[in-house]
Amino acid sequence: MDKPETDTAFAGSIPKLYETLMVPLIFEPYAVDLVDRLAARPLTRVLEVAAGTGVVTRRLASVLPASVAIVATDLNQPMLDYASVVGTARPVEWRQADATTLPFADESFDAVVCQFGVMFFPDKAKALAEARRVLVPGGIFIFNVWDRIEDNEFADVVTTALRSVFPDDPPRFMARIPHGYHDLATIGHDLKNGGFGTVPGTSTVAARSRAASARVAAMAYCLGTPLRGEIEARDKTRLDAATEAATQAIAARFGPGAVDGKIQAHIVSIEK
Repeated sequence: MDKPETDTAFAGSIPKLYETLMVPLIFEPYAVDLVDRLAARPLTRVLEVAAGTGVVTRRLASVLPASVAIVATDLNQPMLDYASVVGTARPVEWRQADATTLPFADESFDAVVCQFGVMFFPDKAKALAEARRVLVPGGIFIFNVWDRIEDNEFADVVTTALRSVFPDDPPRFMARIPHGYHDLATIGHDLKNGGFGTVPGTSTVAARSRAASARVAAMAYCLGTPLRGEIEARDKTRLDAATEAATQAIAARFGPGAVDGKIQAHIVSIEK
């Protein structure tokens, strides 16, 4: 019982849990990597799509010169609201926007940045075409996507553990969406369909995911992502049981104390 309508539901308590649990667990190292790849380019105006609670936005605001304007967008206003509360080192423009219909003029930005958002776009070629449309000639589109779930240990363990709670209909959100867009040939095909005429640059970067305990890691996945909606769609009364099953599985694999697992992602960049 997949629930596509919950796949992009980052609302309620999720923004806070996402920021406090998921961001330090898996997103921070890739935010640093992504922004540092842009830092040497001459930029005047940067657009971020699928900004979430602003982990990349904060890095952009800290690293890029103050003369570079930053516009950060997301489909989910609650995520942007939380991002603006957390704040940035200097002012940025927060704006609710759908990546498939960006509310910006052609050739408005020197760079478009997207951290772990492309996987969520229902029409990827259309969203990629929009990124290209708003870029100036020679501008860069840079994004990252998670590699296959087997190379991202906590996500894999949690997904497997939930089979014991819902054996007839296990939640597959993590495998289906965040880790469901890892094939580089498919990504290249979608970029071509989006109008990009050059071959993208790609690299695969492994990092470590660390949490103070198995419980913290389990809560991050089960409570701080749309996986929560998929669990609750099956049985709202079993959210605690699902989180406990994930906790026990992570502890069994990585130990009862602080836990440390592999994460891996692809970084893709392409110029207009």
